[in-house]
Amino acid sequence: MTTPGTLTQTPDETVEVPRRTAGSGGSGVLRKVADPFVMAGEMWQLMVKVFVLAVRKPVGFWADTRDQCFDILKLTWLPMSLAAFGFGFGAPGLTGGAIFYTFGIPYRLGAFFEFASVREFAPFINGMVVAGVVGTAITADLGARRIRDEIDAMEVLGVDPIRTLVLPRVLACTIMTAVLDILALVVGLVSGYVAAGPIFDASYAGYYGSLFDLLNTVDLWGSVAKCALYGLIIGVVCCYIGLNAKGGPIGVGKAVNQAVVISFAGVWVINFVFTLTMLGLNPQMSVYK
Repeated sequence: MTTPGTLTQTPDETVEVPRRTAGSGGSGVLRKVADPFVMAGEMWQLMVKVFVLAVRKPVGFWADTRDQCFDILKLTWLPMSLAAFGFGFGAPGLTGGAIFYTFGIPYRLGAFFEFASVREFAPFINGMVVAGVVGTAITADLGARRIRDEIDAMEVLGVDPIRTLVLPRVLACTIMTAVLDILALVVGLVSGYVAAGPIFDASYAGYYGSLFDLLNTVDLWGSVAKCALYGLIIGVVCCYIGLNAKGGPIGVGKAVNQAVVISFAGVWVINFVFTLTMLGLNPQMSVYK
């Protein structure tokens, strides 16, 4: 029974946001062992909820997703291009070029770049840059909203913060990480020619001829798909950590650091598992022509 003027809320109006339960209860040692598994499970629940929301009612969030995509593009295209060129030119370019030059076949560096850049360096650098630039922005934004009680206010008003805040960011991060991989591939292959041509005197035709001798559709689509997985994991991890930030501004800073570390680890694990699976299903891709 309620008195006049009392605000009531039905169970249907309650909006549930995944809250971190790790660290509650149990002994210190057991809690430290269980915390990573609890967090991983809650992140998985958040990812499933985002997927269900996107499929069940795929309207109402595309405008925010478009704006988030544009913001990601503005933040990442330049640092990602510079990083892809620098790593491609320095590691497989100069080092690999020196080896091929020793054997008198510097033009074969193009085929080597199919392995080095298309399959590994370009998507890996892309994922690391997105995690470092976009992941920190997402975590800081949601963490600041949490400590200012904005997310709690949304819940009280019956607005789902997962659909309103998390879904557009996860979608935008997934889409743009895949799109940026195409730019990373182009920049990486250009950096390879800069090393092979002007420095080791390889011909333009020889470099790109050897590249297309080995380049295949599976590698190209695999590179883009792998980056999409990077973006999905980065978006979910950073949104989860941001939603569960606590402890004021200092807590937001710690949340940003934690989100970036977990995102980096996620990129490394996905890179290893995805590449291993792709090569296992397509053994002909390991043949150097």
